[in-house]
Order: sequence, then structure tokens, then C-alpha cells
Amino acid sequence: MSYEDKIKEQAGPYLQPGERVLAAFIARPRGATQATMGGLAGNIIGGRKAAQQRQAAKDAGLQLTSPMALAMTDKRLLVLRVSPPIALGKGGDVKDLVSQAPLADVDSIDVKRLLAGKIVTVTVRGTPFKLEVGAGMDTKGMADGLAQAKAAV
Repeated sequence: MSYEDKIKEQAGPYLQPGERVLAAFIARPRGATQATMGGLAGNIIGGRKAAQQRQAAKDAGLQLTSPMALAMTDKRLLVLRVSPPIALGKGGDVKDLVSQAPLADVDSIDVKRLLAGKIVTVTVRGTPFKLEVGAGMDTKGMADGLAQAKAAV
């Protein structure tokens, strides 16, 4: 089972009646991986980057966790706390809903490749923040899903 399928299945208790998850992936605030694996200098630099992204998300009305799942439903963008992903679909279990924003407040979700992973820039209420997504996570559905969901409204 993919992490996206697992998140879709386990997000049920946090969904409103009739709401469904369109796309999801596991992420961390940009800089979080560097903070945990970069030695002393990496810890400082990565920690600073991650703190900046957490603050930007807070300014946009969302709270980030690490690790987290970013899930888009047909109505909302959800930040879900998840257990650390291990490999081959292990870990990454949804623990609780941390924050949310109506899709109408989500301006854009842009994905760029970076080395083995991806950087996802989410703009909510005019404020952008960045997430890092590991290799193998499918992020294409999130940007495509946002365009489809906004077109349907």
C-alpha cells in the first residue's frame, strides 16, 4: 500500500460528511531533514530554515509538524500528524488533524524536483511556505487536484 493510499484510508475520522481525500503525501518543513542529518552546521542551518517555514505556515493560518501528511480533500487542505515513515509503506500512520484551511484559501501548490526529493511550495492566503518531500512520494496529484477542485467550485 502506498503512503498516499494509507493516508486516504486513515484520514477518515478527520473528514466531514461526504468529504474525500483527493491527494496526499508525507512531508516535512523545508530544512527539517538537514537539521537532523547535517552535523552541527547542518543542524543550525536546517533548523533555522525549518523554523522559517513553520512561521510562514503559521502566518498563513496553518501549523506544520514533522513528519506530517499534507492532504487535499474536495473541500480543505489538511495537515495531519503522522508517525515517521520507515520504508515500503511502513510507518506514516495518521495520528491526528493538526490544522486545516478551506480550499478557497489555497492559492497554489507548486512542485519542483531537488536532488532525490522535491520541494513543494504551498501558498495559502497569499503567504507561501515550503515543504520537503522524499523520493518516491507522488506529489503530482496535489497540484492537479487543486486545479480540479477549484474549477468545480
